[in-house]
Amino acid sequence: MSTTEENAAYVTVEAAMRGQLAKAFGGVRGTIEAAVPTIVFTLMWITTSDLRTSLIVSVSTSVVLLLARVLQRSTPQFVLNSLFGIAIGAFFASRTGEAKDVFLPGILYNAGYAVAMLLSIVVRWPVVGFLIGSVTGDPTAWRADPAVVRLCSRLTWLLMIPCVVRVAVQLPVYLIGGNDAVAELGILKIVMGWPLQVAALGAMVWLLARGRTPATPASP
Repeated sequence: MSTTEENAAYVTVEAAMRGQLAKAFGGVRGTIEAAVPTIVFTLMWITTSDLRTSLIVSVSTSVVLLLARVLQRSTPQFVLNSLFGIAIGAFFASRTGEAKDVFLPGILYNAGYAVAMLLSIVVRWPVVGFLIGSVTGDPTAWRADPAVVRLCSRLTWLLMIPCVVRVAVQLPVYLIGGNDAVAELGILKIVMGWPLQVAALGAMVWLLARGRTPATPASP
């Protein structure tokens, strides 16, 4: 099915959003690939207490996952996201020598993402709206329909809540626990990663299942 035919197949905004969310979250394999490097780093740190070894094994694991995607000729997007995240964490930790700093970029990312989403809601340009734009081919036409803007604002709130929860829980552990809390930070990142993501997706799908907003505004 071509992109045009696929877009035309969506009768309601909610149906289009469900289709785009399924792609954006990466499915089961995408969530596993996102979690594995953190799991490996945490286990290696608990076992060896050696920052360099833990980083090398974790980054190497991401590279292996990426090679598997390339060999299978499937999309490497989610592995690349994971590899980028662990590489940034490795850079922070290697510069400071503090193992806990592997988790600092993730905390900062969630904080920044939450602020950006909140601002987008306040100015009535909710970020989820651009998913609709990616379906229709017009990135801003959805703003002409107040019902769609309201729907996208609610969905953006649901997407923002996990980010706020992660920062609220992980930042105090990072600041107070230090390197003694590396294992706790690893566990928290895993537990508050894909499970919260899946919960947010479930809430968004539930909200979308209730609505029947036309995919194109009615003619005046």
